[in-house]
Amino acid sequence: MTEAAPVPAVSTVADGPVLEVTLDRPKANAIDAATSRELSRVFAAFRDDPDLRVAIVTGAGDRFFSAGWDLNAAAGGEGFEDDYGEGGFGGFGELPGLLKPVIAAVNGVAVGGGFEIVLAADLVVAAEHARFWLPEASLGIVPDTASVRLPRMLPPVVANEVLYAGRRLDAAEAQRWGLVNAVVSADDLMVETRALAARIVEAAPLSVAAIHEIRDRTRHLPVQGAFELLRSGELAAYEAMLVSEDAAEGPRAFTEGRAPRWQGR
Repeated sequence: MTEAAPVPAVSTVADGPVLEVTLDRPKANAIDAATSRELSRVFAAFRDDPDLRVAIVTGAGDRFFSAGWDLNAAAGGEGFEDDYGEGGFGGFGELPGLLKPVIAAVNGVAVGGGFEIVLAADLVVAAEHARFWLPEASLGIVPDTASVRLPRMLPPVVANEVLYAGRRLDAAEAQRWGLVNAVVSADDLMVETRALAARIVEAAPLSVAAIHEIRDRTRHLPVQGAFELLRSGELAAYEAMLVSEDAAEGPRAFTEGRAPRWQGR
């Protein structure tokens, strides 16, 4: 009898310039080191493919986006020092040189490392039944990237309660705090997420990359320091955009009353 081939934990589908990445590890889409390395490989390929503009990351099924770190793997000896791939846990949150937007389509529970993946995304669309929380402190570990990101995204006392005490946020509250762009029905989740991706694709690719670079490189700086960096010539994507054919095409198309034809150069 021939054994069935193992089902990949990560599947991808490209629809023109949009790459959809689905985490599929029943029952809870938990992530071990091997899965994280595969996600890193997928997102590195997305970064390096000039024909891809936006990525959507979601989970299989309708209950879990991701339960985060695979605690069965942890109990078996997998630890923080293991290799989780170039992009860090989840594949893209620490990926060098990624200047393309990633949208999280949150189809259910995003807990622990699953919530950290959501926090790393550029935009987030959540199903109405989505839930977010960080149980790490109660497990004797820490949500390391969330401990960096969340206090910059929420009021301090709210971030502290989520981090220290495992406060759970439903989709509506997450949207009120600015962690989620839109809350939609489960049936509409991918429709609305794909529509958001399509709106980004309409923009000039070099402009999106430049904005991404400016945001990442200046977020830690005071305003004056950010302006100085912006004018320093050190931001490669920004400088490329300034002298690009697309920078001339946009105003020309506007004055001619037509849609621009972006070349990405």
